[in-house]
Amino acid sequence: MAAMVAAGKVPELLFWVGCAGSFDERAQRITRSICKILQHVGISYAVLGTEESCTGDPAKRAGNEFLFQMQAMTNIELLNAYEVKKIVTGCPHCFNTLKNEYPSLGGNYEVIHHTQLIQQLIDEGKLKPQDGQPFKGRKITYHDACYLGRGNEVYEAPRSALEVLDADLVEMKRCRSNGLCCGAGGAQMFKEPEPGKKEINVERIEDAIEAKAQIVASACPFCMTMLRDGVKHHEKEQEIQVLDIAEITAQANGL
Repeated sequence: MAAMVAAGKVPELLFWVGCAGSFDERAQRITRSICKILQHVGISYAVLGTEESCTGDPAKRAGNEFLFQMQAMTNIELLNAYEVKKIVTGCPHCFNTLKNEYPSLGGNYEVIHHTQLIQQLIDEGKLKPQDGQPFKGRKITYHDACYLGRGNEVYEAPRSALEVLDADLVEMKRCRSNGLCCGAGGAQMFKEPEPGKKEINVERIEDAIEAKAQIVASACPFCMTMLRDGVKHHEKEQEIQVLDIAEITAQANGL
């Protein structure tokens, strides 16, 4: 962003990469897929790079409102200084926080999740799966991320991105507004599980096994980690793949 502004250019949108998309090795692949899609359709975008900081979501959900507001105000000052209007995120937690928590602190932006952008590009005819795309006939189920589904009622965009594939789409028994959390939300990602009979991600993958899915599609880097751990727990790595909607779209379009 700094380089673009210095060159007198204004990007169409800012890609908010997020902590997981920046530092988690598996989530970095999602980040690259989103960038490939943006480049493929010719959208001019920028990232904040080292100037980007955490949105403050984990701090807020864990109860540290003071730290959240400090992080949020720093980000808002930066975004407003760059006169950012539109933001696309690779993470539902960043999406929810930027969209719903920032306006009351002076950060008003048009915020969309990457699955919404993908749906829009498919509707405009800019993204079309190739004939020999790798998902033909594969059984795919979509796991609703809490902050995308129940939190913001984004249920159709991720499914629309999968519907254009020549795949066999199946729903888990708990889906949409009745979806089951992966177990990472509310800053649970960063703490040890509390005593109980079973971990949530293990239970969730049992839903996917019951649906006989070969691919579990996700739209959140936290869900990605939890679902993959659930697959490993059941020793199903050879049978079940966990992929983000952006990765599936990029592969289907030969990117």
